[in-house]
Amino acid sequence: MDMNIDSTLGTTMEQVAPISRQIWDAKYRLKTADGTPVDVSIEDSWRRVARALAAVEADPDRWEQPFYEALHDFRFLPAGRILSGAGTARRVTLFNCFVMGDIADDLSSIFENLREAALTMQQGGGIGYDFSTLRPKGAAVKGVGADASGPLSFMDVWDAMCRTIMSAGARRGAMMATMRCDHPDIEDFIAAKRQPGRLRNFNLSVLATDPFMEAVEADADWPLVFDGRIYKTLRAKELFDSITRATYDYAEPGVIFIDRINARNNLAYCETIRSTNPCGEQPLPPYGACLLGSINLARLVRDPFAPEAHLDQTELADLVTVAVRMMDNTIDVSGFPLEAQRQEAIAKRRIGLGMTGLADALMMVGLRYGSVEAADRAGEWARQISRTAYMTSARLAGEKGAFPLFDRDAYLAGETVCELNEDVRALIAEHGIRNALLTSVAPTGTISLVADNISSGIEPVFALAYTRKVLQPDGSRTEEEVSDYVLRRFRAKFSDGVPLPEHFVTARDLTPAEHVRMQAAVQRYVDSAISKTVNVPEDISFEAFQAVYLDAYRSGCKGCTTYRPNAITGSVLEAKPAEALPPPGAGTTDLMERPEKMVGATYKLRWPDSEHAMYVTVNDIELDGRRRPFEVFVNSKNLEHYAWVVALTRMISAVFRRGGEVAFVAEELKQVFDPRGGQWMNGGYVGSLVAAIGNVIERHMVETGFLVREALSSTKEASSVTGFVTPAQLGPLCPKCNQPGLVREAGCLSCVHCGWSKCG
Repeated sequence: MDMNIDSTLGTTMEQVAPISRQIWDAKYRLKTADGTPVDVSIEDSWRRVARALAAVEADPDRWEQPFYEALHDFRFLPAGRILSGAGTARRVTLFNCFVMGDIADDLSSIFENLREAALTMQQGGGIGYDFSTLRPKGAAVKGVGADASGPLSFMDVWDAMCRTIMSAGARRGAMMATMRCDHPDIEDFIAAKRQPGRLRNFNLSVLATDPFMEAVEADADWPLVFDGRIYKTLRAKELFDSITRATYDYAEPGVIFIDRINARNNLAYCETIRSTNPCGEQPLPPYGACLLGSINLARLVRDPFAPEAHLDQTELADLVTVAVRMMDNTIDVSGFPLEAQRQEAIAKRRIGLGMTGLADALMMVGLRYGSVEAADRAGEWARQISRTAYMTSARLAGEKGAFPLFDRDAYLAGETVCELNEDVRALIAEHGIRNALLTSVAPTGTISLVADNISSGIEPVFALAYTRKVLQPDGSRTEEEVSDYVLRRFRAKFSDGVPLPEHFVTARDLTPAEHVRMQAAVQRYVDSAISKTVNVPEDISFEAFQAVYLDAYRSGCKGCTTYRPNAITGSVLEAKPAEALPPPGAGTTDLMERPEKMVGATYKLRWPDSEHAMYVTVNDIELDGRRRPFEVFVNSKNLEHYAWVVALTRMISAVFRRGGEVAFVAEELKQVFDPRGGQWMNGGYVGSLVAAIGNVIERHMVETGFLVREALSSTKEASSVTGFVTPAQLGPLCPKCNQPGLVREAGCLSCVHCGWSKCG
């Protein structure tokens, strides 16, 4: 962390992990255009947000302090948009994501929706779209004598728009695309991401209906229909196999149980939901917006690690009461990219109050995440949050009025509302309710990092401890430990060397069924949805993998997102000792002369964004029976990259011809990232085309024996005491900070080091 930044921090931030201070400074600290801090401390950020959200009250002075106290000590965590944007006087929206309007099946509507999407993404909002309304590929287009190109062709246009908006300097956006399981183009939708580079700015989810899931279990026929016409009939199990096989191979598409979402929607009487925000925790109607915030359960545990450890229920209720009021005020404070979004938000005033730090809280009270007991406790905490939120919103309705589309009889007849306690229903019957929907569990990766690195959302802890490299002002890098909040609390209470309790588990210790159990337990008390990833082992059988989706459906979940690791390098590469590789030319400025004949290999490299393949040739020189790299050539029909590729290969070849230690070349190339985003290739995330070339060179060095693999030492014994994982266990490189630590949590790729998220 930059010392200039450290010196300005307040007391609270000085007590938290260095990574928390860094991310607060980079993402949420208010600064002037030239980078001068306006928020001197995190307390200033909290005060700024509290003042902004209290401004719409009849008596702002009365509410600013309670709002500040809720934010203090990271007890209530508003979504990052609120923390970074509230009280800044900037033209920004405080809503994270939107579902856009229905796309009518005509060209005018399609491109009007594209325009609206661009305007929304320009302000940083993620968007969701249902493309089921567009006629399938090959269907007749009346009046023009042509065949339709199909919804996927228009999804390509949206994808290009998103890429263009990002290249113009806008905040990275995210998009969700959904398609019904009975649309004639559903098979193409499922397979779309098998094509390299296609739809990389989208998350994809299939809208699975109840009849479809019943047909899967009955192995019945399933018709693909559009506008009353059956285009094709196939076995439902065959389509289900296609969905799960694609997800097994490359983690998409997700599955949304859309009939369950609509049946349990408090507003079923006045809206129909067909899509969600990019991470899936907010199923929304056309122009619906999601406003998010989370209760930090880890901060509410009293007497942690002791037999009497418990969650302070009184403080939880008080905190939820204030948080609901703050989020309701945010609706009136925020700007909106489109007027239709503002009208929708005001008409229903939906909010998404959730929880984070669940895994840490469970460990602090002695429960193993994934166990029956932990699921019961998590469900009880979710029930308490829901009950208090509904009661608070009903009382707010008595004070400020119910949401405009409130219909007492229809609302109280809703499936979810019917399950509320009688005292809560009586309060709603008396006053109405201020917010149509109140609860949701969102991804909280970055704000959880800021909050002293607590566990994210309802996800398990990914890693209790690891190390990261920190760039210093002089260009050097130092290593620092990054440890989870619960591990630091444990260390502070017990002496060094005390083994961690058996209930200190991480994501890799859990079975898929334990993941689903936790999601289902909390979903019972969440009126919107939950963003969660069911992490499964790489060697899971396909049949067992499919069973996860059936388990999620039978357990009452509203959707299911899984992640099975692709094959990534599980080893550390090291150069052979210098004495084993004589380094001609080392220590001199002379370049080795090129022999007349050389040995080498040519590798075909396909970068998803490039129309033509590249061919990377690495030639070696043989010395004392050993091969070492001597020169590199890259050829392609694509002339777009010609100049820099020639310059790059000449420089690499010059370094190789100097002799000495050259293994660093591949490693340096692999660290280069493209700010527009990298690509998934061969089961791993590659940050840029340059990094892909570096991977090829490294592969060549390994195959020729210039680099040798050193097996990873077991960390199991060390982990039982320290909780550490190795860099290789942290996952692929992050495209922003170039460190291993790209993980999939809450339905989205994110970095454990810097907080970068594919979902924005």
